Amino acid sequence: MEEAVADAVALLRTATDRDWEAVPAGALEWSCRRTAQHVASDLLAYAGQLAGRATDAYVPFRITLDADADAADALHVIETAGTLFAATLRATPPGVRAFHPYPFGSADRDGFAAMGVAEVLAHTYDMAEGLGLAYEPPAELCAYVLTLIFPHVRPGEAPWPTLLWATGRGELPGRARLTEWRWRNDLVLPAGRLVLRGVRPAAAAGLAVGGDGGFAWVEGGPGDGTRDAAGALLKAYEAGTHRPEWGMFVIVRAEDGRAVGGIGFHGPPDAEGRVEVGYDLSAAARGRGHATEALRALSAWALGRDEVTCVTATTEPGNLASQAVLGRAGFTRTGGEAQEYAYELSGPRG
Repeated sequence: MEEAVADAVALLRTATDRDWEAVPAGALEWSCRRTAQHVASDLLAYAGQLAGRATDAYVPFRITLDADADAADALHVIETAGTLFAATLRATPPGVRAFHPYPFGSADRDGFAAMGVAEVLAHTYDMAEGLGLAYEPPAELCAYVLTLIFPHVRPGEAPWPTLLWATGRGELPGRARLTEWRWRNDLVLPAGRLVLRGVRPAAAAGLAVGGDGGFAWVEGGPGDGTRDAAGALLKAYEAGTHRPEWGMFVIVRAEDGRAVGGIGFHGPPDAEGRVEVGYDLSAAARGRGHATEALRALSAWALGRDEVTCVTATTEPGNLASQAVLGRAGFTRTGGEAQEYAYELSGPRG
């Protein structure tokens, strides 16, 4: 956050001799002054969401610039809001979530940080365009934003042009220009004693190469199945086919925040509304009903979607523990060959 704000302010400060109220911010309908106020307001609003632990709405306050505030004053307000937001991010525990409307009703510390950086980068581009300045933020910042809140966007050759395209501000070869766009925070589902936390591409990259993905794991975790699923998520992301809500989740114990395994879908529902689920539990966490709770919660969420008619799963004939989990979660065996048994769970249809 500090790097994004410092880089943006350093550039914009070279044009504070202009009347920002009279200069439009690029293609926006706002002036540069109004856009600067918007950036500061968003940064402080995101800090307020996390600090206030807001659960169902925005904390009801906003920033307005004083009537006599000039361009230099506006940048000072952005710096101040950025500093307050950065301090809030450092003080917020990783598991805390607060209200944000799109797309799943909440975001964690990392999600708010990425949204704040995205606001700074995108609107600095707008203001710089209006002021006739050349602006290109550090590639690492752009990649950070893309992997956290644009997991549905296929990576391009360079992060900055890709982020401009993803926010409707630029063009990329082979891709239609966007007229509407949204970022996507991760989906988190309660599951009894557990929480299912959606895995972002950045976390998947760590898991796939032997890291922890930013999670605190029980002894012996994560397992091979979880790492394989992370690798599959990365391939889908790089191909532009990843759909976060139909991806991978880490199973986390609510009592202590420890990750105990992975669960998720093998992709979005097919044309018939069938979606396949798989799961993997660390050895140290087995025998406590965690897999059953996680599978019930994820299956219930899937069957609550209009596009889903059936949740399926497969398991090896010798994997009696997995078959028991499927049975306790309500799945019924529907067939299969000697190498693999097939299971299904259907929900009530309206």
